[in-house]
Amino acid sequence: MIKPKKYKRTLLALLLSLASGFSALQAKVQLPAFIGDNMVLQQKEKVKIWGTSTAIGKELSVNTSWNNKSYQVKVDQQGGWQVYLETPKYGGPYQITINDGDQLILNNILIGEVWFCSGQSNMEMPLAGWGKINNFEQEIKAANFPNIRILQIPKATANQPTTAVKVESGGWNPVTPESIPEFSATAYFFAREIYEKTGIPIGLIHSSWGGTIIEAWMSREALTPFSTYTAAIDKIQRPEAQEIYAKELAEWNRVAEQQDQVKTATEGEWFAPQLDKSSWSTITIPSFFDKNLFPGMDGVVYFGKDVALPAHWQGKPLKLILGAIDDNDITYVNGTEVGETVGYDQIRKYTVPAAANNGSQLHIAVRVFDGAGDGGIYGGTEQPRLEGPNGEQLSLVGNWKCKVGYDLAKLPTKPNAMEGPNRPTVLYNAMVKPFVDFKIKGAIWYQGESNADSKDVPYQQLLPALIQDWRQQWNNDKMPFYFVQLANFKAKSLTPQPSSWARLREAQRQTLKLPYTDMAVIADIGDAADIHPKNKQDVGRRLGWIATAQLYGKKIPYSGPVLEHWTTKGTAMQLSFNPMGKKLVLKGADKRNGSFTIAGADQVFYSAEVKQVGNKLIVSTKEVPSPVAVRYGWADNPDLTLYNEAGIPGSPFRTDDWTKN
Repeated sequence: MIKPKKYKRTLLALLLSLASGFSALQAKVQLPAFIGDNMVLQQKEKVKIWGTSTAIGKELSVNTSWNNKSYQVKVDQQGGWQVYLETPKYGGPYQITINDGDQLILNNILIGEVWFCSGQSNMEMPLAGWGKINNFEQEIKAANFPNIRILQIPKATANQPTTAVKVESGGWNPVTPESIPEFSATAYFFAREIYEKTGIPIGLIHSSWGGTIIEAWMSREALTPFSTYTAAIDKIQRPEAQEIYAKELAEWNRVAEQQDQVKTATEGEWFAPQLDKSSWSTITIPSFFDKNLFPGMDGVVYFGKDVALPAHWQGKPLKLILGAIDDNDITYVNGTEVGETVGYDQIRKYTVPAAANNGSQLHIAVRVFDGAGDGGIYGGTEQPRLEGPNGEQLSLVGNWKCKVGYDLAKLPTKPNAMEGPNRPTVLYNAMVKPFVDFKIKGAIWYQGESNADSKDVPYQQLLPALIQDWRQQWNNDKMPFYFVQLANFKAKSLTPQPSSWARLREAQRQTLKLPYTDMAVIADIGDAADIHPKNKQDVGRRLGWIATAQLYGKKIPYSGPVLEHWTTKGTAMQLSFNPMGKKLVLKGADKRNGSFTIAGADQVFYSAEVKQVGNKLIVSTKEVPSPVAVRYGWADNPDLTLYNEAGIPGSPFRTDDWTKN
């Protein structure tokens, strides 16, 4: 009799277990990828949590451990549900329990401040990986901040707005030496600065993509006022968009080939060693061809150089290092293609096969395409050279021959690709839109390099439009938005020159007219040879100072001097500043290093002498007896001399609005 009873009990247990498992399969909660363990929820808010469940039409409960409150919500007919949770002042860790018949517990949740971190490569730049910031090994070793949580969003595009999104590394992770190496350095140092001064847990959502334009991060609604983008967005969102683009590109390439002066003259054999280049221009490499030789030109330029080889190099494989080329290249040696690379920041290192090294000299032929801004074989961190079989080096620095293939300004506008990130709205759709229902404190933004030479809508219109767009999307018209002004970059100019980077910095500075915005000035900590400066500690720190002072009540300096007004005083101009601290500090012993320039009505600028009187500067030069305008830091790579006693630099500025230069 005992055995049957035991058998019945075992069978009953098995049936109950199967029923429980079946119930779990039938009632299963699914959450967005970024809602889960280790997350940070915005403090003192009504925070939306949402998802799906198979328990259609039934009650679902959500319990929060910080107040032991239970919320009841009905699962709709599509399986969707949402609930708004009241969050307290910062603290934790806490749990959230969700039950639709099957219990799901979210663990180790903190209440604090959530920041959305976005932009292009300088925001993307990780501590290690391709970034390798200053002292990255020490910084990674010291990264032990369990109350700073990070969420990495993978790169994605979408032609239509979507709520679907993926996350990397399993979702939210506390900052540790294991989790931080591939995360945004700027965002991390921003959070660290705030946390060390306030003790408030910080959550960072990092969603950025190197080399991208601001238009890609804006919604269709934000770009609607700018008719320039209407046709492109319509085309992107049409189902047959890719087919249309392919036809348009084929036609554009046909026209470009017809106008390519070098290809048409050589029947496509532009790389032939015997090609006569006696009529071609001479250019010094490394350099940008659009600085002096072909001012302002974008398009295709061909380069050629003949190099005599040592006898023992002949017939052996060689290394050809051209350094960085802006933007794309195809390279031939003695008529043999040795490489093709896309990207202005990629170092070209090509192998010349022994079969192509078949004589006493090499003929190097390079076709360079520049889509916007600077263009040419500019070297970057590498000097152009050949490396021989035994590691010997032969410099390629010096005179090359070059000739324009075609000028983009003389061609129809090139059609926009129906793929890739640099299309209006596609990054907003995929990498911003999914988060707009998730409460955040604010956003930090580091972008602009890819818009510096844009001939479309000016950045001074686009950046405010993006800020207002995001505030509308997150339903918070007071959402703090802090951004990084462009760093100093490129070779220094000995005389005042037009500068696209200075104009973009001005556009960024003008955006400060919007309330609840601020800007970190970093034109003193960049790198002339590297568009990705390694000092990300000070970038994050300066952003952190802004947030700490403006949002968390800490009485600390966070901004450099700000120009308040100016006037002409005889042969000089007088500038008055708010030092944003105790006093104005003018660095530089001779006070005439080119950081300040001055002009008369002829709009010709000269380096100026500067005298400091308290919080005022007297700017003058004998070359301009009747001054009307002053510029400060107006260059791609300026020398900043204007600080306050806290060592925070003032932004470059100008008092004129001239369009001539």
